This record gives sequence, C-alpha cells and structure tokens, in this order.
Amino acid sequence: MMEAAILDAVNGGKLGQLAGLSARYADPAFSVAHGGHVRTIAAGHYTVAGLSKHVRLGEFVAHRSATGIHLGEVVRVEPDIIYVCPIEPGEPIGIGDTVIRKGAFRVAPDESWCGRTINSLGEPIDGKGPIARGLHPRSIANTAPPSMTRSRVEKGFRTGVRAIDIFSPLCLGQRLGIFAGSGVGKSTLLSMLARADAFDKVVIALVGERGREVREFIEDTLGEHMSKSIAIVATSDESPMLRKMAPLVAITVAEHFRDQGDNVLFIADSVTRFAHAIREVAVAAGEPPIARGYPASVFTELPRLLERAGPGVEGTGTITAIISILVDGDNHNDPIADSTRGILDGHIVLDRSLAEEGRYPPINPLASISRLARKAWTEDQEKLVSRLKSLVHRYEETRDLRLIGGYRAGSDPDLDMAIKQVPVIYEVLKQTPGEKPTLDAYADLANALRAAAGQGNPQSAIARR
Repeated sequence: MMEAAILDAVNGGKLGQLAGLSARYADPAFSVAHGGHVRTIAAGHYTVAGLSKHVRLGEFVAHRSATGIHLGEVVRVEPDIIYVCPIEPGEPIGIGDTVIRKGAFRVAPDESWCGRTINSLGEPIDGKGPIARGLHPRSIANTAPPSMTRSRVEKGFRTGVRAIDIFSPLCLGQRLGIFAGSGVGKSTLLSMLARADAFDKVVIALVGERGREVREFIEDTLGEHMSKSIAIVATSDESPMLRKMAPLVAITVAEHFRDQGDNVLFIADSVTRFAHAIREVAVAAGEPPIARGYPASVFTELPRLLERAGPGVEGTGTITAIISILVDGDNHNDPIADSTRGILDGHIVLDRSLAEEGRYPPINPLASISRLARKAWTEDQEKLVSRLKSLVHRYEETRDLRLIGGYRAGSDPDLDMAIKQVPVIYEVLKQTPGEKPTLDAYADLANALRAAAGQGNPQSAIARR
C-alpha cells in the first residue's frame, strides 16, 4: 500500500507539472507570433513590411535591436507596410530589424499598487522595488459600459474646497473639468481635491508634467493620502506615445478598482497634453489636421477616454473624474476646451485676473457650473446659492461705475447689500493648499457674514430675499 501511495504521489506530481506547463504555454505570450522587417525610418515613425495581414490598428509590436526589445504602436496599416510609432524616445532602429506582433497592450492592476508611482508601461519608477501583477490583465483600450446598464449619479460629496462645495458641488461618478491658462493654479487646485475623504482609491495621471514637480506633488501634496493613491507619470520629455498612454493606463487602473466596488477619484493633469500627444502621433502617421492643427483622431479619442469614467454597472463602484484643461492663451473656446466642455458634467473656470488679485483658488463662481449640483444641494442651499450668485453678478457688473464714483449709496438696496457682503464672500472663498479641507463650507460662510454684520443672521436674510 505504501508503494502504491508513493506511485500515486509521483504520478500526481508529474500530472501537476504537466498541467502547469500546459497552462503556461496556453498563454498568448508563449504562442508563435507573426513578424516582419523594418523597411523605412522617419522622424516619429518607421514602417514594417510583412505584418499588414496580421496586425490591427492600435495593436503593439516589439522591435528587436542591438539594445534589446522595444515596443511600438501600429498607427497606420497599408496593403504592404504598416506604420509604427516607437514607445520609447531615442530607440535605435535599423533597416531590416525584426519586428514581432504583440497584440493589445494590457496592464494587470493589483491592490498592492496603492502608494506606488509607475510609468505608462506599468513599470515602477519610485525606487521601491518591483510591483505585483494582478490576476486579470486589462486592455488599456477598453470601452465604457453600456449606457443603460450604468448606475445613476445620485450622491453628493464634499471636496473640502469652499468655492466648489458652495457654488459647484460635485457628486460621486461625476466628470468635472478645470479650465485655465498656464500658471493660474490648475495643479494646485487638483492637489487640494485629491485629499477629499469620500474616496477609497485615488488614481492620478500626470501627463506632460515638469519632471521636477512630480516628486513634489506626490510627497508634499498627497502626503499621507498617497497610501490609497496610484500615480501614473509621463513627463514632458518622454515620447508622445508614453504621454498618450498615461491617462489610458490610469483610467484602466481606476476601472479595475471601480469593478471591485470602490469609489475612485480619477485625476488627469492635463487632458490638453494628452490631446497634444495624440496630435503628434497622428501627424507622424500622415493624418491631416482639421481644426487649428488638430486631426480628427483627437476628437475621437477624447470622448473615448472621458466616457470610461463615471458610475459602473449596477452593484459596482464609481469613478469621479476631475481633469484639467489648459486653454491656449486663456481662450476658453479653443478646440480642445470646447470639445471637452461638451462631454463633461460641469466645469470650473480659473480666472487669471482673480489670481493676480491674490484670490486663491482663483475660481470664478459665475462662470463655473456643475450640471449635477441639484443632486448635491438641499432646497434651501439652492436658493441661497442663487441669491449669492445674483449679488456677486451685481457687484461685478457695477465695478467700473463704483470705481469712478458714479454710484450713491441707498439708490439700490440690492447693490448696497452686494457692496457689503460680496467682499466677505470672496474672503471666505480664499483657501490655501496648506489649510485643512473645510468640513462645512456653508457654516463657514454664515459665520463670516454674521461676524461682518455684527448682528442677526445674514445667511437667512439672503436666502429670504
């Protein structure tokens, strides 16, 4: 009986090894791959002969050179050749080099990725060692869930930023854009929003950022919140392919955690640089521009990325997307800003003139809109905010008249109230990144107005008018 048991154990071990080998070689990574050879080389792309019948647009190929294996993306397919944009800048490419089909690029997110900083290829760049690979690889070219299967957006949350919580409150699963010119404070405001306590995970895509600012953002801004955050970074000196891939990898990671039931905050800084990267790749592939230098593929890729955020199917979590849009020359009607505004569920406008006055964050409450604000406001809060906006508009509308002394106090009771209370409102809306997130923005505003009036309850008075 002992000999039979030993024999069964040996046979069982061999069967186990055979099963392991079978599973290993069933993996597509070990299958026979089609290959071709480099035919021509140009700035931004190279062409490959022999793969036209075997690859699809958007798939990845591996180029074998003297320095190793380098990835590239298929950006154009013709009957005899394909066009490939290399992923890594400065890749050495020679005529006749072997190129192998790899298929769709996939990442395998894992819970252990929290607290880590990775690049667009899913490789760690924070010096903390290798990262674990999850059990379920995902293509970074996924599509959004079908619209009728998605949960409804219903629940509001506090961001801790008073100007947003009062005038443009947000909901879980909402997609919000922050529109501003360069140097006005987009990244600073994003860092303040990243500290909101309403989320289980935070996924951040830093696209085209200055290299020196990445570590500052992660270590100083996120700080203790980095333990639930994952940063995907592609700096401004990296190839357009890596800058294009960064937000796609980030939204794929966010989808992984959303499908597990988490409420995820997805931050992209900035979508404009993502669009610039798409433009560089498209122009290299020979696509003609159609709108101020942007090819049509830019306006196809933007909604594909942004629609992937939002609530998941019933029973899963949400992805709340907050993205920054860099408006060229402070022109809020440039093609990227205009296209993105129509896709999003709201927009926050940062005004350069407010920043020059020293009001940070320089949010323009009149130009900023949250399309889901009514789901976050109570009835009394909605009435209050409507009255506040009316006062702010009256105050700004008559600024020039008052500066030249053309207004006499007592002529317009509403304007008199605006002159007294709007400066107090502006003071309440000021908030530095070093301040703790506010717990109740309305209480802060009421206390400030009450203190300024010295008596009564100005908040109630405003709401009644």
